[in-house]
Amino acid sequence: MPVNRSAATRVEVPRGLAGVVVTDTEIGDVRGLEGFYHYRQYSAVELAQTRGFEDVWHLLVHGDLPDAERRAAFAAETAALRRLPDEVREALPAIAAASGRSGPLSGMRTALSLLGAAEGFRPVYDIDPDRRRQDTLVAAAAVPTLLTALHRLGKGLDPVEPREDLSYAANYLYMLTGSEPDEHRARAIEQYLISTIDHGFNASTFTARVIASTGADVAACLAGAVAALSGPLHGGAPSRALDTLDAIGTPDRIGPWIRERVLAGERIMGFGHAIYRTEDPRSRMLREVARRFGGPRVEFAVEVERQVEAILAELKPGRELHTNVEFYAGVVMELCGLPREMFTPTFAAARVVGWSANILEQAQDSKIIRPVARYVGPVPPVAVPTTV
Repeated sequence: MPVNRSAATRVEVPRGLAGVVVTDTEIGDVRGLEGFYHYRQYSAVELAQTRGFEDVWHLLVHGDLPDAERRAAFAAETAALRRLPDEVREALPAIAAASGRSGPLSGMRTALSLLGAAEGFRPVYDIDPDRRRQDTLVAAAAVPTLLTALHRLGKGLDPVEPREDLSYAANYLYMLTGSEPDEHRARAIEQYLISTIDHGFNASTFTARVIASTGADVAACLAGAVAALSGPLHGGAPSRALDTLDAIGTPDRIGPWIRERVLAGERIMGFGHAIYRTEDPRSRMLREVARRFGGPRVEFAVEVERQVEAILAELKPGRELHTNVEFYAGVVMELCGLPREMFTPTFAAARVVGWSANILEQAQDSKIIRPVARYVGPVPPVAVPTTV
C-alpha cells in the first residue's frame, strides 16, 4: 500500500474534537467539573448579577470593565450604530419573505452579508486592530435591529426603529414588541443576555474563529457563526424545553411522563450538558431570575426540575444530569413576552458579542486553521473504467 508521507505528523484526536485544546484564549473558559465559567478574569454569573450588558461587551471587546465615564461613552457609541444603512433596511422585506418559515435567524445570515457589503467591511487580514474592532461593534449593534425587523416583517408588522436612549436589552425588547418594557423585564432579559455572551469553544464560536483564521471580513465570520447556531443540536433548545413543560401539562403527570421517556431512552430537553458535570451555573442564576416573577408557570418548572432530577438519579444512578441553561431561559423569555420562535435569535443577540471577541482574538494570529481527515474509502489508485 502506498505510504502517506504526512501520516507521521498526524495526531489522532477524539470524535468531535472533544477535549482537544486548539489554541490559547484570554476571553474566558468553562470549568465543567466545578460548574463555573468566566469572562476574562470575572465570574460570568457575577457579572450578570451586578453589571449591565454594555459593561460586559466592553470587557470582552476592549479587555476591561469600564468606569462610569467610559461606560456612558461606550453605551452612546454602540447605541448610535443600531440604525441600519438604507440599502439593508430596504432589502429586509424581501429577505423576510424569502426566509419564510425558517425565521429571523435564517434571514440574518443574508442580512449580515448585506450589512458587511453596505458598511464596506474589508478582510480582517487587511485592516488594523482598531478597524477590526469597529467593524465588530457595527455588526453587533445592528444584530438586534436585524432580528426584530425580520421577525416583525414576517408577522406582517412594520419594523420598529431603534432608540438610542434605551439600553441594549431594553431596546431589543422595545423593537420586538413596539412597547417600552418595564424595568423588571428589561433587567431579566439583560441578565439572560449577559449569561450567554460566551461559553468556551462551542460550535458557533469555533466556526467564527475558523473563518477569521482565513482573514475573511467580520460579516462573513458572523454569518458562519449564525449558520452553526441555527442547528438544533446547538441553539434550538430553549423553546423545546418549554415544549416539555407543555407536554407534561399538570403536576400529577410529571412522574409518569418523565419515567416513560427515560425508560424509552429519550432525551429530556433542558437537562444535561456536554461540558458540565454539576449544575449549570447559568441555569441556577436564571432560576432565581424566574422566581422573581413568581406564578404558576415558575412553580411548575421548579417542580418539574425537582422530579426529573430525582427520577434520573433513581433510574440512571451515577449520572449527573441537571437542568442546563435552556430550561429556565425558556421560562424567563416567555415571562418577558418573547415568542418562542425568537428564543434562539435572542440567544444570537447575546452571543454576537462573544463571537466578535473571538474574531478579534483570532485575527491576531496569521495561521489558518487547517486540520486533516483520515481517509477510509477504497484504496487508491484504482483505474478509471472505460466507457462502453
